[in-house]
Amino acid sequence: MDRKRAALIAFSLLATLGISGAKVEEENPEFWRSKAKQTLQSILDRKLNTNVAKNVVLFLGDGMGMTTFTAARILKGQLQNQSGEETVMTMDTFPHVGLAKTYSVDFQIPDSAATATAYLCGVKTNLNTVGVSAAARNGICKSQKRNEVTSIMKWAKDAGKSVGVVTTTRVQHATPAATYAHSASRSWYSDADMPDAAIEENCTDIASQLIQNIDIDVIIGGGRKYMTPRFTKDPEYPSDLSAWGTRKDGRNLIQEWQSMKTGKVARYVWNKTDFDAVDPEATDYLMALFEPGDLRYEKERDPSKDPSIAETTEKAIRILQKNPNGFFLLVEGGRIDQAHHAGRAYMALHEAIAFDDAIAKGLELTKEEETLTVVTADHSHPLTFNGFPFRGQSILGKSPLWGTDFLPYTILMYGNGPGHKIINGKRPDIRNITTSNPDYVQLSAVPVDSTTHSGEDVAVLARGPMAHLFSGVQEQNYIAHAMGYAACVGADLRHCQGETNKPATPDNGSGTRHTSAVLSSSLLSFILALTLLM
Repeated sequence: MDRKRAALIAFSLLATLGISGAKVEEENPEFWRSKAKQTLQSILDRKLNTNVAKNVVLFLGDGMGMTTFTAARILKGQLQNQSGEETVMTMDTFPHVGLAKTYSVDFQIPDSAATATAYLCGVKTNLNTVGVSAAARNGICKSQKRNEVTSIMKWAKDAGKSVGVVTTTRVQHATPAATYAHSASRSWYSDADMPDAAIEENCTDIASQLIQNIDIDVIIGGGRKYMTPRFTKDPEYPSDLSAWGTRKDGRNLIQEWQSMKTGKVARYVWNKTDFDAVDPEATDYLMALFEPGDLRYEKERDPSKDPSIAETTEKAIRILQKNPNGFFLLVEGGRIDQAHHAGRAYMALHEAIAFDDAIAKGLELTKEEETLTVVTADHSHPLTFNGFPFRGQSILGKSPLWGTDFLPYTILMYGNGPGHKIINGKRPDIRNITTSNPDYVQLSAVPVDSTTHSGEDVAVLARGPMAHLFSGVQEQNYIAHAMGYAACVGADLRHCQGETNKPATPDNGSGTRHTSAVLSSSLLSFILALTLLM
């Protein structure tokens, strides 16, 4: 029997066996008709919320493409002893959905710095650059001068709102950095990470910009070592040299931040005990840095030492919402991306579930009539969902349909990544391997040390005031403008002025200098990007 015929027979057998897994009610057509009627009526009853958004909360799942979204939904249900496919995550309840095109100015597939500049600053830019227009060049300090672009965080602060950032990565990482920093390189975390030429040309590291560019009310994440002088021992890991301070200029940015808040209640904490002791009602400013670098994965987190992203989100909102003018908050589930880079789908999906829990907490603490909540991703990863698994089969398991080499494969795989293993011309036999193990590295088609990003559109979900603006297929930089319009912050104030039919005034602010040299420098950008920490 040839392989093609064997595969067809196997597939037919699987289809027959799969029928037995259906729930009894699902075999009744009325079950599906009834559900569809309920959904239809709920949409027909929906009223547009055209209020001005007092608050804006942007939840950013770094690397949370649609495959991750779907797989996380299934896993969340399976962790609750359900089959998983029919599970409704908090993200699934958002009534307005669109798609965003993620490419950067110079690459089809972007990084987190270029995308963050797009959805936070409203301007697309080049790979590896943050808070600057595409006229700036990757790694070239002098090119960022006069090409800085401001973010919705700056717009909100200028409008009198409180602002904050919560992340599971270091607070100097690409996504949070785009709220406050302008840098020709996303990797210039501290001055120790900068080339001498950049320092001589008066470019400033991202950690320094964190405390000087915008008066940020709440800063929560990791990144202690970029804030303190070289050889400063870490309070949690004093014997770990890699956790010690890195700054060459001798500055202690944490102490500087505290001294800048004279007359205010400003708390700095680095552990959960002190974090839990922070009273939101009696706190004006909070800086919480729980790790020298990025935070631990959710499944490796010690609840007695580090809070969850839901807990940090709650603390941030409770502090920020005291402002009668409202607030802007960015919450990033940043380690979804990092788990994908390592080819660890288990970790990525659990990070996405924790992220969904944080969204639920955000909705619980805010009022929909006055708070615009947006959920999106910056980019995707080459994660595939394949193999005709049975209904309810573990999303982290193996396909019942084997390859033509008569070897099994996992339901989730990567197009490229560290999981590429060919031994003597054959794939590894994983029949006796527990693929749902937290440390398991998924199979991949092409060998690379770190899984790359992928370039498909990402979902944009919204609820609250003017959430209907987030529909259709749009450029990613549209997100910042739609949020700004809804909240009446930034250049376009027509919504609160009752002039929605009047054309928007062109923004002639910073970052608008055009150049015809973008493509001519693409080779240089590509070479520099090879060293990128994605």
